[in-house]
Amino acid sequence: MTDLPSTVHAILDRAGPLLVDGEWVDAIDGGTLPVFDPSTAEELTTVAAAGPKDVDAAVVAARRAFDEGPWRRLSPGERTRLLWRLADLVEEHAEEFAVLESLDVGKPIVAARAGDVRGAVAVLRYTAGWADKLEGETLPLAAPPDGEYHAFTVREPVGVCAQIIPWNYPLVMAVWKIAPALAAGCTVVLKPAEETPLSALRLGELIKEAGFPPGVVNIIPGFGETAGAALAAHTGVDKIAFTGSTEVGRQIAHAAADNLSRVSLELGGKSPNVVFADADLERAIPGSARAIFTNAGQSCGSGSRVYIEEPVFDEVVSGIVAEAEALRLGPGLDERSQLGPIVSARQLERVSGYVDDAVADGATIVTGGARPELPGWFYRPTIVTDVRAEMQIVREEVFGPVLVAVPFSDYDDLVRRANDTRFGLAAGTWTRDLRKAFRVVRDMRAGRLYVNCWSVIDPALPVGGFKESGWGREMGRAVRELYTEVKAACVRID
Repeated sequence: MTDLPSTVHAILDRAGPLLVDGEWVDAIDGGTLPVFDPSTAEELTTVAAAGPKDVDAAVVAARRAFDEGPWRRLSPGERTRLLWRLADLVEEHAEEFAVLESLDVGKPIVAARAGDVRGAVAVLRYTAGWADKLEGETLPLAAPPDGEYHAFTVREPVGVCAQIIPWNYPLVMAVWKIAPALAAGCTVVLKPAEETPLSALRLGELIKEAGFPPGVVNIIPGFGETAGAALAAHTGVDKIAFTGSTEVGRQIAHAAADNLSRVSLELGGKSPNVVFADADLERAIPGSARAIFTNAGQSCGSGSRVYIEEPVFDEVVSGIVAEAEALRLGPGLDERSQLGPIVSARQLERVSGYVDDAVADGATIVTGGARPELPGWFYRPTIVTDVRAEMQIVREEVFGPVLVAVPFSDYDDLVRRANDTRFGLAAGTWTRDLRKAFRVVRDMRAGRLYVNCWSVIDPALPVGGFKESGWGREMGRAVRELYTEVKAACVRID
């Protein structure tokens, strides 16, 4: 690893401390957690692991920065300037972040550059513009009492925000959470996933360099059952934002209930991808492959169930098989790699377990279904047919490069089967017929709909889900609802 940027070596060569109240500090109880390279299964470094005392110190710092510090008194224009400065710094250090994401998650560095880092910069710049656009409204009273009144609303920051992010897109997820909170005037305690803390720690260094006041952003890597649980239950937290599994999201909602903290959740998915017989198959086949195999299938919005109209079922499956078998598996830092590893040994076991159980229950593996002869936690891109609706591989989020392919002939039956899930994060379709496309958009119970494309992510597009895929919407105009409170004022003027 001698060709890595010097700043990456600096992170790997030391046990990364916690960022609390503008200072880098070790965990109070001395706890650490190991960080592994999924491409080799080797330990990269160790970082400090926050415990409940560290969580408390971080929340106290964020509380003080919000209640007493200069942050709330900064003008919206100054908050915009700081966020733009942070975006410039991330862009300036783009290659470092791409390397960190590739090392930490295992994703191909080409994808990390083009998607993760570029996307993080775009979100910072877009969200910076909201700081001076959190307007209230003037309200004509429907039934005013005697006299003349002027009524209006004001949007104010919600307060201290606990933000808990997943391991699949560490930099992007950190920015999705931090940027809108800061634009609104909130302060933040960010807990990155224990598997992937490196880019969040580097981001913390740039937050300090950009000039954010102490305590405005605190970054505390740690284990979910200790640091995450303590953060979700802390009485000093006004709002919790979590992205991750539905099971953990349910636990966070229960923890927040005692304090009546506001909660937003972006959770799991089992997204249906519909290919009609009239689709442009030259686009639909590679597009459907990308929908599931991007980031080794480790995306909550992956198109993990493909429903294919019967006349083209065999052709589409064969085409996706060819796309899967052509993918070059390899370590993230290899410029030629197209599919990286699974993030951890535990997640690899989970993915392979779903496939093995499906086969034992009568499903057919068309391609994949095994580990390649590579070091690290790799799993071959896998396509499974002959599945039944009640199988776990059809109903549960596998979170790996595993696609189930199902034929259909009747549209109403398709809609019923596609919506027969506890999730509702994303859905999509491939068709040349706009009538079919708009029917799918209307009929699918999901927060994100794609037509002749998949996983188009833009700062202006809201992200969130129906049913057990979460509460609330991130990104776009909708995100301001997560980080502001509305205050109504009524003034008698006669």
